[in-house]
Amino acid sequence: MKALRTFALLLAFTGAAAAQEKPVPKDSQRITIHGCVSGVVFTTMPSPEHESRSAVAPGRRFRLAGKKEILKDIRDREGGMLEITGLIRKGQLEPSGRGVRIGPGASPLGGTMGRDANFDQVILDVEGWRSLLTDCPR
Repeated sequence: MKALRTFALLLAFTGAAAAQEKPVPKDSQRITIHGCVSGVVFTTMPSPEHESRSAVAPGRRFRLAGKKEILKDIRDREGGMLEITGLIRKGQLEPSGRGVRIGPGASPLGGTMGRDANFDQVILDVEGWRSLLTDCPR
């Protein structure tokens, strides 16, 4: 009987330890956002009425990073709304530059420098996700 009780206690402790989230590094913050995926780009959308609200404004784009298996599973759900939880660097959600934006100008070699479409995208290190019961707008 004592061995059974010890085994049950050990099993309960192991399960509780596995259920804990990884600690957040000091230079990062954990966010949960709702939206739609296209390749490795995730665009936030207004959350469905029955879901919790996110602090991230709709239309914000994130570049997804993480384990290949997780990213593949997310890409397979393209077209459906998802909730993704992950880590970003602190301060990346606040607007920078205090209203002044410095953009590319004319190249001294005669060409023009185009703006990189990924310039404003924050990298989100995906920890987990779940599918929501809503389709993404077309």
